[in-house]
Amino acid sequence: MKNLYLYLSAMMMLVFLTACKTPAAQKTTDITGKTWKLTELNGKPIQLKSPKNNPYFKLNTEGMRYEGHAGCNGVGGTYEIKPDVMRIKFNQGMSTMMACEDLETEQLFTKALLAADNYSVNGNTLTLNKARMAPLAKFVLQP
Repeated sequence: MKNLYLYLSAMMMLVFLTACKTPAAQKTTDITGKTWKLTELNGKPIQLKSPKNNPYFKLNTEGMRYEGHAGCNGVGGTYEIKPDVMRIKFNQGMSTMMACEDLETEQLFTKALLAADNYSVNGNTLTLNKARMAPLAKFVLQP
């Protein structure tokens, strides 16, 4: 009889713990529909001469298009994503061609997007990677 009570208690605890698990507590790796602001390139924090022009991008699921700002020029194109295995591919798209103070950062940002083949998410931080090498670029989620 004592074993039956232990068994029932354990089962009730399991049901309780399972029921208390909320979707908010689960890790999310969906990076689409969000704006990601660049913070690092090739393992180094970005240093902008004009911080108001911080590079960013957003993945739109409609048409599988990305859009963003590389520093002083707009960027955009199509992308392919396999979220179950965290694979991503940015396809060469359009870009305006204005000169600016942070052109080097802009070129490295665009190069990182096009070179990336996978990504990882840790909280509000997105990292774009190439194979198993060091991260190409890091981004923070914009509110």
